[in-house]
Amino acid sequence: MPQRDTAVFYISGHGFGHASRQIEIINALTAIRPDVDIIVRTSAPRWLFDRALTGPFSFAPGDPDTGVVQSDSLHVDAAQSIQRAWAFHRTLDAQARTEAGVLERRHATLVAGDIPPLAFAAAHAADIPAVAICNFTWDWIYEHYHDHLGATPNLLPVMRNAYATATRAWRLPMAHDFGVFPRVSDAPLVARHARRPADDTRRALGLPVDRPLVLVSFGRYGLGVIEWASVIEQNDFGVVLTRDPTDTGPIPPPSSGHGVLFDVDITTAFDRGIQYEDLVAAVDVVLTKPGYGIIAECAANGTALVYTSRGDFAEYAVLVEAMPRLLRCAYIAQHDLLAGRWAPAVRQVLNQASVERPATNGAQVVARGLAAYLGRRSKKSEVSRQKSE
Repeated sequence: MPQRDTAVFYISGHGFGHASRQIEIINALTAIRPDVDIIVRTSAPRWLFDRALTGPFSFAPGDPDTGVVQSDSLHVDAAQSIQRAWAFHRTLDAQARTEAGVLERRHATLVAGDIPPLAFAAAHAADIPAVAICNFTWDWIYEHYHDHLGATPNLLPVMRNAYATATRAWRLPMAHDFGVFPRVSDAPLVARHARRPADDTRRALGLPVDRPLVLVSFGRYGLGVIEWASVIEQNDFGVVLTRDPTDTGPIPPPSSGHGVLFDVDITTAFDRGIQYEDLVAAVDVVLTKPGYGIIAECAANGTALVYTSRGDFAEYAVLVEAMPRLLRCAYIAQHDLLAGRWAPAVRQVLNQASVERPATNGAQVVARGLAAYLGRRSKKSEVSRQKSE
């Protein structure tokens, strides 16, 4: 009996964007290759995958990388980020050997990484193909913190050497230069698409259908104190807040009968067949920090975006430069965000002309690319095949 293929996805747990786009790719892959066994290796919470993956999978919790250290969604601790990254990557070779043993025991035939260097170092040690799927690499993020790299001069070379062993990289939109990878292909946006009409979602969640709605979306790191009284005073639009199993922050006060704040329990919504992308499509504006996942989701569903700065993070400038080509967007300063002065930015973005929606079938494109590597047991044989093309 032929051995089944096993694809192992190493996914950064930094934020939810890496996980959400890989979920779409895994679903697209198993749609065309339902015989493939899927293993997810990540520090992102399992419930994200339980909710959204359409087929069976094995979950291997752990830290495949360290991301950046954040006190909340808007502030990065660069010094701590570099220290943690070096503490992890200084033993990358030893970790890769351990991971390679796991890959061999699980009969893995393909590794996909978004975007831990460990994924590629482990696959290289196990002699199986490894495919990068991302719009940035961690060495590029850390290079931005050059003032803190003096004590860790080997951090970037170690990471780049691991990335260089990747068989192929799929570069997603809103990306930087991918010179670290030996072979690069471009893919459209990977994005989640709503499956319910907007008005149906609003009614099911008890949201008004007769006024603009703004969804507050700041991911797994939450947000500091907002002057909710000021938000409530601007009651020409409604504000949708969400709660999920990771939320530990303060709950805003009730809107005192103004009907401005609407609280959505994501777990309850999911139990009723409503996904987060359905909520994104049901509102008029998302208020957030820029991140690949939420930008792609708004672009795919025709939702406008009001964004604030997100601290000292290299990806920010790339995202901001790309956003106007993908969707209606407007900037709000952090002090106005926290003070609850949202109305000018919200009105600005609602009055903007529509933007032609970009291609958002990246999950299907990448999945077909991944499927082409299944059944090839050796990375060396794949490299030989590429040289002969």
